[in-house]
Amino acid sequence: MKIKVVTDSCCDLPFEYTSAHNIQVIPLTIIMNGEEKKDDLAETMQYESFYEAILNGAMPQTAQANVYQFAEIFRKCAQNSEPVIYIGFSSALSGCVNSARMALEEVKEEYPEAEMAVVDSKCASMGLGLLIHYALKQIKDGMNLQELVEWIEANKLHIIHWFTVADLNHLFRGGRVSKAAATFGTLLQIKPVMHVDDEGRLIPVEKVKGRKKSLKALVEKLKEDIVDPENAEVFISHGGCLEEAEEVKKMILEECPVKEIKINYVGAAVGSHSGPGTMAIFFKGVKR
Repeated sequence: MKIKVVTDSCCDLPFEYTSAHNIQVIPLTIIMNGEEKKDDLAETMQYESFYEAILNGAMPQTAQANVYQFAEIFRKCAQNSEPVIYIGFSSALSGCVNSARMALEEVKEEYPEAEMAVVDSKCASMGLGLLIHYALKQIKDGMNLQELVEWIEANKLHIIHWFTVADLNHLFRGGRVSKAAATFGTLLQIKPVMHVDDEGRLIPVEKVKGRKKSLKALVEKLKEDIVDPENAEVFISHGGCLEEAEEVKKMILEECPVKEIKINYVGAAVGSHSGPGTMAIFFKGVKR
């Protein structure tokens, strides 16, 4: 039987994509203006209204998926003798993977013969989405569950993440930069260029002055790190700045032509911490 792929809403894949590939997406919860909403890939909470609310002063918080949500899906797959894999948002940034592992142990006690796996992607946003995109190709080529787990573990750290933000204060609220760095960086128009390291953490790598230079820096990083560009697929995610994302796409195609580029929003769960104006690129490279 074909492997069932499960992920969480931090994958930032388009809803149309997950639906077309029968991917089960577990939503994180967004608490904003006193209301709880599900981050369901913009099916009920549109990206535009989410970012507009932040620009108008809303300060959203997030709650991870719980053990029950995972156990419900794992149990259903076990009952149907359907192999299932959860490919989760980096454990360095969320507790979702831990919840999934607890759920797997619980369901395994009831169904010891069930084929189930949990993988910590060490990826974020459409970096997780890109890893899933490649995993689906392996399933299509006939990999069984154990082979797929081994393939993901061997390849996940080749998914390269580079990103920048428009407002450092969102990263300060999430504990990613100090208050002083956020204050002085904002005053001086300093933009961080960051990546996700092998532990799945957000790490500042360098600082540039001005928005345009920060976007250009992302393209330069791609040119340095990408492998086999003529056959490469690049994902771009953005925090409500589609026009700039299209500009980044144009720069990539002009300076390092690749096979395909997909653009989507940074979803509500990730965007709650990175804020409007986030720009990120994801691709396959030799190492992070």
